[in-house]
Amino acid sequence: MRSSLRIGALLFGSLLWATAIGWPKAGAETVLKSGYALTDQRCGEAPDAYPKLRIGLREGYCAGLVASEEDGLIFPRSIVQIPGHRQFVIADMGSWNPGQGRLLLLDPDAAQGKRISVLIDKLDFPFGLQVGPDGKVYASTSETIFRFDPLASNPKSTIETVVQKLPGRKVTLSDGSVVEESVHPLKPFVFDKTGRIFINVGAPTDSCFKPISKPCVAGEGPAPFAAIWLFTPPPGGIFPTLKPGDPNPVRDIYARGLRNSMALAVHPDFPADGFAFLQGENGRDLLDPLEPNEELNAIERGKHYGWPYCYDLSTPSPEFKPFLLADPRYRNFCANTARYRQPLSLLPPHAAPLAMFYYSGSKFAELHGKLIVGLHGYRPSGSRVIFYDVDAFGFPKTSPPPVRYRVSCAADPSRAFQTEQKPEVAAAPFTELVTEWHKVNGIRPRGAPVGMTVASDGAIWLVEDHNKTILRIDAAASQAPDALPCDVRSPQAIDELVKFVQGDSSQRQRLTTIRTGLIEKHCQSCHSGFGLKPGLSEKEKDETALRFLLSQDGWLFPGDSKSGRLHTRLYGIGADRVMPPDPPDGRELMAHEAGYKPLLAAADLFVDRMVPGKRMRIRPGRIDREFRDRAGHECGAIPSKMVVVVVDRHPKEKPSYRIYRPADLYLNGTCTDANGYYIEQNNLDPL
Repeated sequence: MRSSLRIGALLFGSLLWATAIGWPKAGAETVLKSGYALTDQRCGEAPDAYPKLRIGLREGYCAGLVASEEDGLIFPRSIVQIPGHRQFVIADMGSWNPGQGRLLLLDPDAAQGKRISVLIDKLDFPFGLQVGPDGKVYASTSETIFRFDPLASNPKSTIETVVQKLPGRKVTLSDGSVVEESVHPLKPFVFDKTGRIFINVGAPTDSCFKPISKPCVAGEGPAPFAAIWLFTPPPGGIFPTLKPGDPNPVRDIYARGLRNSMALAVHPDFPADGFAFLQGENGRDLLDPLEPNEELNAIERGKHYGWPYCYDLSTPSPEFKPFLLADPRYRNFCANTARYRQPLSLLPPHAAPLAMFYYSGSKFAELHGKLIVGLHGYRPSGSRVIFYDVDAFGFPKTSPPPVRYRVSCAADPSRAFQTEQKPEVAAAPFTELVTEWHKVNGIRPRGAPVGMTVASDGAIWLVEDHNKTILRIDAAASQAPDALPCDVRSPQAIDELVKFVQGDSSQRQRLTTIRTGLIEKHCQSCHSGFGLKPGLSEKEKDETALRFLLSQDGWLFPGDSKSGRLHTRLYGIGADRVMPPDPPDGRELMAHEAGYKPLLAAADLFVDRMVPGKRMRIRPGRIDREFRDRAGHECGAIPSKMVVVVVDRHPKEKPSYRIYRPADLYLNGTCTDANGYYIEQNNLDPL
């Protein structure tokens, strides 16, 4: 029986789309690596001329792709240049599973595809990389800080541990209770000019444990979590090498109440009086996309910065409000300036600052001495690199309200900093260095900056974990920023998919099961609560949750559940952390909770059957199978054995099968939904 599907028209026709994104002219060779479209354009000059990326940067800057997934990157998190050499060391975690981390050597002078080699493997969660006061490279795992020689013939044999037995994945709290899997096991660290090491010891949970009837034990005791630990070297400023069983260097709890200090920066003159030690706080997960704000904290010895009792400037955490009123030791804690240190400034909500440093290079005069911050967050306020003007002591300068920050792909392109108490608050304004880094199919993925460093020539190098890349930012001829349209599922397409689900009784039942058994039970505490608000009927809750799922970038692709992030995160596939992350996490639920695996299977089936049509598999072969639009333009290629949904086997307009829009990773950006997607019948096999 002939089937057909009306695809909702998008805002642009194919010609307008190609013009808007500036797709290369016919004959220009384009290669796709780690989701970035590369042509013969270059950023930088030899020997540091790399394929130029089409991401939005401040005028006078460009970014080049140095290495990608093809070079062997899996989950890179940080980078540092080896002093006196052109090579770099990369910390690649591999995944959120222990024993899969590696330290890599990047040789920018090697041939493309051969720039990465493995120095040390089988590490547990390597993250931090720094050059110590002795000029050696230092690295962290979840439980140690060590130095080593990356240019030795056997780098592993040169490891010298300087701090050990740090709290790792499984931790014991001060009351003897055990957290089997800490959600913040990574150990970013930083040296000051005297050689002291400041180490992040993150909170083992998002917002402490429930019920709340006493101070949060994770932040209490002589070795608290959610803190910055300070280790001091002996006279001379160099830490001795430790053997197993040796005691650690002298330790001090420098600051408390810091949920996860992934971004740390010390001014070059710190600890001289008045100079800055700054921390970028990754705030707790709340339902609201506008709160909590992330924080920029001025760190002082002995101060408490709020976790888990307070967030933003002085907002009590909802779980702790009764406790903060009842317990005399913590009464009105969030308003007690003698005990609680408010942030120096707010950062955009959910922006996830993961790296921060003072620029000291010579290449970019306007950046000299300024504070550079990378925002990794996947929400519209993230995926960018920013910089602050600072005073003579290195502190960003605050301004009275309103202070606005930009958001990507939103109806309102900017928002004012706000808190629960005030619609507008003071903050330190910043300038965007890398902006407009939202996903554009066929051009670029959504930006995911993590570690950054300044090379000897002043260029800024950064790594992206999710995109598996190493980028280099260089000076460029003045030109307008590369503005590209947002490429998200259109409201018309969402309306159409909602209509499909509502018209199928089996799909409606699956949606209710997924919403009640998975979303509300395990997922609603993150991801803005999926938009679920009090007072909605059951039917309205289902539709609200569905629309939220469909509006997220890359979460699901109708007809092809295995290609979406919803599937990979729920099953813990790949480098990304399994969802839900908090104990019991997704793997524990799959292993021990009856009915959880069938629930995930129902979610896959829901996605697979979302679009009416016949699901078919791409025929095996040595090459990917091309698909085209109505006018014959090539839209991309789909690997063998992947699944598509045939929505019309006898389209009048073209002698081939019409298929529903494939997963984004197979699109090259030249086509639009309005012109349909078609594939030759002989490229498909029945399931």
